Amino acid sequence: MSDVAQTQTRRMPRIKGNVVVMGLYLLFLLLPIYWLVMMSLKTNSEILNTFTLWPRDLTFDNYLTILTDASWYTGYLNSMAYVVMNMVISLLVALPAAYAFSRYTFMGDKHLFFWLLTNRMAPPAVFALPFFQLYSSVGLFDTHIAVALAHCLFNVPLAVWILEGFMRGVPKEIDETAYIDGYSFPRFFIKIFTPLVASGIGVTAFFLFMFSWVELLLSRTLTSVNAKPIAATMTRTVGAAGIDWGVLAAAGVLTIVPGALVIYFVRNYIAKGFALGRV
Repeated sequence: MSDVAQTQTRRMPRIKGNVVVMGLYLLFLLLPIYWLVMMSLKTNSEILNTFTLWPRDLTFDNYLTILTDASWYTGYLNSMAYVVMNMVISLLVALPAAYAFSRYTFMGDKHLFFWLLTNRMAPPAVFALPFFQLYSSVGLFDTHIAVALAHCLFNVPLAVWILEGFMRGVPKEIDETAYIDGYSFPRFFIKIFTPLVASGIGVTAFFLFMFSWVELLLSRTLTSVNAKPIAATMTRTVGAAGIDWGVLAAAGVLTIVPGALVIYFVRNYIAKGFALGRV
């Protein structure tokens, strides 16, 4: 082999094994999303009769159906309504509870903390029937607040667990200094302490959103018409002509978008949470 060929061989970049593995892993993860997007841009006949990697007849009618048909877009509005309500309620309850667990020692504190986590470990199917009977008897069935409160049973323990780890990392001397300076507890907690755990609140809000957004069993059991979420709407797409695969795929794409936006806005907080070992 000549010197020029040897020099060119040495200059050729070597592809490391971990790069190949990571590339294959990303391809494996992105392939279903790519296929879902492509299906949303096809007609039903093309989806069922031909195998194509991209649409032959590009169409946006599926998205137009989602955005103009009230039976579809109200599902998104209902989902966003109870998800936001659940996030607000869970954070308002979890913030003082996590502060108490991180700052004070009292009888049964460890047992109480473990009991909170056991609620999070239970599957939603265990509580579906009790919630259904309770909300039906008090007139909360098929309302947004019903689903939001039901999700609090699982989200509040998760929020307390995450926030307690962040709050424990804040020195107690800050609390004592604030009290010496004349701060009341509400003023100290809102103006001084909460900004110090802002990354923890961001991480917690992300996990609260994701659980409440993708949860199907409770949201479907506790609603029928007025508060039916998009996840329940997507499971009832069978008509006289069969399943409308294109519209169903478009609904799936639009369901992914809110989660992707939440991840984008709290990505720095999530990175800090992993760096601190709190997630």
